Amino acid sequence: MSLIQCIILGIIAGCTGVLGAWGTSVANYTFSRPLVGALLVGIVLGDIQGAILIAIPMQIIYIALVTPGGTVAADLRAVTYIGIPLAYVAAKSQGLDFSGAEAYGLAGAFGALVGTVGTVMFYGTAMMNLLWQHYGWAQLDKGNYKIVGKVDALFPLISQIVINVIPTILILNVGSNAIASFKEALPMGSWYMKTLFTIGSLLPAVGIAILLKSVVTKTSDLLFFVFGFALAAAMGVSLLAATAIGGVFAYLNYRLATIHSAGPVISDEEDI
Repeated sequence: MSLIQCIILGIIAGCTGVLGAWGTSVANYTFSRPLVGALLVGIVLGDIQGAILIAIPMQIIYIALVTPGGTVAADLRAVTYIGIPLAYVAAKSQGLDFSGAEAYGLAGAFGALVGTVGTVMFYGTAMMNLLWQHYGWAQLDKGNYKIVGKVDALFPLISQIVINVIPTILILNVGSNAIASFKEALPMGSWYMKTLFTIGSLLPAVGIAILLKSVVTKTSDLLFFVFGFALAAAMGVSLLAATAIGGVFAYLNYRLATIHSAGPVISDEEDI
């Protein structure tokens, strides 16, 4: 990656933090999601398809990630705007097929590593914003009411630039340049690289398991989950088409459950 590409990706990552003022639904749960951000990353890198393919295993790993009470287990901005570019460059330098198992394993390993590192940026930004809040209250006690707009809009931008944008640019620039050295030091046929691919390929299963734990209320619900994959394999349809078919079954099940809960309908003639 060129320095210009690193700067653009750093600015985009910072913008997702600014969009957080609109709510986590816009920033964290939309623009920071790997499959959504992969479009922007792909445009910057000049390979949209490759970026999206790299983002798929990362999206699956964090598919059930939520932030209850502001608790962040992994920062999706770092996963998307640091993990995807670095995994893309690493896979491309190794000559891997972006849709292959090795590339998926590599992407999963990068996503898990960078997501944890990104939490430092997230909480660092929050801590810096607390300093602005403390300064704002002190100024209000002195009668400086103009400070309110600065604390709400201007100072958080400084936090994003210092804690999020600049570190993202540095990590991307240094990381992409170091991948060439990693390629020589870590040959593809080595046991440690195969271990990395294996562990990375298992991480999406963890994401699916977390999702199932949150949506499956009884064991019988797993039958519908398995049915979707069996349908895709037996009929040769894509998972997207299987999802659409599953949506129809879900709607029918909802209608039947609604009718059942309403009880039998008794007409006036039967009542007479």
